[in-house]
Amino acid sequence: MSSQSLATEIGQGILSRMTSTIYRLMVLAAFLVLMCAPTLMVWTMLGANSANIGFFVVAMLPVGPALSAAIYGLRAWTTSPDLSPARALWRGYKLNFRDTMKWWAVVVGVSTVLVVNIAFADVVPFGSVLRPVGLVLLVLLSVWSAHVLVIASLFSFRTRDSMRIAAVELFSMWRVSLGFLSLLVVSVATVQLGSELALLLLAWAFMGLLWLMAQPLVGDVTRKFIKND
Repeated sequence: MSSQSLATEIGQGILSRMTSTIYRLMVLAAFLVLMCAPTLMVWTMLGANSANIGFFVVAMLPVGPALSAAIYGLRAWTTSPDLSPARALWRGYKLNFRDTMKWWAVVVGVSTVLVVNIAFADVVPFGSVLRPVGLVLLVLLSVWSAHVLVIASLFSFRTRDSMRIAAVELFSMWRVSLGFLSLLVVSVATVQLGSELALLLLAWAFMGLLWLMAQPLVGDVTRKFIKND
């Protein structure tokens, strides 16, 4: 569909554009709730038992592909908006699922080890040292993962190249990293002050903010690593 016909379909007025934007965000919210519901169900069944903390992290495996699809969809909507926003989300999910799981499974595995070590640091020697070190590593891993999420979802690099580029951008694009860190802090606060369900219901807003914060990262990766003919 051409851009002219898209504009005709959506409408030129401010109200029409606002309505289409709200509709897309509602679709994004429903998509994230649907795709991340298995994680929430597992968390609910595990209950508030510290012995199950490792399983809480492993249960996040379905989250990575869902977030990747959200990033893909948000980019698609800005370049080619239409009245069927779910198509971009499902297309992003199918296209990125395999590549996302290659690095997301590694992140979940390493995070599981770190979280277990942090939770049970008191029962091992030098636990007072291991806990803060583990916390710092977990935060760095989370922020780096946000960089990989954006890069792997929007660019056709090999998985290991996406991971390497994300490591470089983690420090060179430190302002973006600070933005991702702020989202992480707010996400943790949402769970602590509310619940995991509250975080899931607000996932669309967090992804929208992440997309806006990631624009300098996308531009920098494009300039540095995409060849211009």
